[in-house]
Amino acid sequence: MSFETDLKRLEEITAELKDENTGLEKAIELYEEAAKLTKSLNKTLSTLERKIEKVTSEDEFELEKEEMKEDEEEL
Repeated sequence: MSFETDLKRLEEITAELKDENTGLEKAIELYEEAAKLTKSLNKTLSTLERKIEKVTSEDEFELEKEEMKEDEEEL
């Protein structure tokens, strides 16, 4: 499933768990599903965060190289 699909399902589960008509057995099943989805979503977010950090650091490195090059050209 995609991140968006998993997140939507987690929201649905939350709504079902808040429903007073949801029985105990069903609530436990939903909780287990929510725990798995949460773990998957957190893993995806961590992976994306690392990618963003990598791109950001590469961009900063390139910017520093450009600044150094400009400084050298001024001399």
